[in-house]
Amino acid sequence: MRRTNNEMTRRRDFERGSVAAELAIALPAVVLALLLGVGALGAAARQVSLQDAVADAARLLGRGESAAIAHAAVTASVSDANVSSELRGDLSCVSARVDAVIGRIIHIPLTASSCALSGGL
Repeated sequence: MRRTNNEMTRRRDFERGSVAAELAIALPAVVLALLLGVGALGAAARQVSLQDAVADAARLLGRGESAAIAHAAVTASVSDANVSSELRGDLSCVSARVDAVIGRIIHIPLTASSCALSGGL
């Protein structure tokens, strides 16, 4: 069955603008997904920085440095971290906690802890 030119013109007129409408609906979802992905990568990078800083602080405590110096080492790397330290037998342990914020709405608590042998050089 052949369609006449009139039917084809009406069909094209009916579909006109559908691509723009689909893009207008899909674009905010794509932007949101990209922003969440970038935020998650930022949170992962912050977790790695926190873990490295806590490991360095535990080694500082293990070498006999003061707790203030160890805590300063963590806060120098991750500025708003809450740091605590304790001795567990022969181990000097440091723990830290910080919140990663994604888009001002999502708060993800990040924690890290590390221990080092006390009295090591």
